[in-house]
Amino acid sequence: MTIDEIIDFVDGFDGTLSFRPAPGDGSPEISWGDTFFFYSPDGVMPEATQPFATIVTKNCPGDESSRLDRPDTFRVNIAAGKEEFIDWTGHAPREPAADADPGITDAVIAHPVYGSVAWLAVVNPGRRTDEAVRRLLRAAHHRARARHERRTGSAPSR
Repeated sequence: MTIDEIIDFVDGFDGTLSFRPAPGDGSPEISWGDTFFFYSPDGVMPEATQPFATIVTKNCPGDESSRLDRPDTFRVNIAAGKEEFIDWTGHAPREPAADADPGITDAVIAHPVYGSVAWLAVVNPGRRTDEAVRRLLRAAHHRARARHERRTGSAPSR
């Protein structure tokens, strides 16, 4: 999967707002080139909501273990939820575990920084993880939509 394929896929979900920070939009330079996916049916950037998934294209301070400084390397990060996280990793988010190398490509792993809050990650998703990434992204979107509906009292959109 390419970055554009992932963005196109997630943009197909109802109520999704994709934010791609760039020079001149007020976002910090470290985020330029990355993509953040929010559930926002009104199309307005939510102020107090975390994205349900992200694509990062470079190492960030404290998050270098995926080695995103390699050529043509990126990581998709997904708010998987506790059950999906356990299914993929074999342990609860806050339990210590000997997880896979964070730089391994085309493998679903606990996020190297946010695994403790049930985020999963895939560096350069490919043939082995394509369907899993799509399924996890759909589920993350569904959870984000459900949270939004609970918070706002809005009915599900059809």
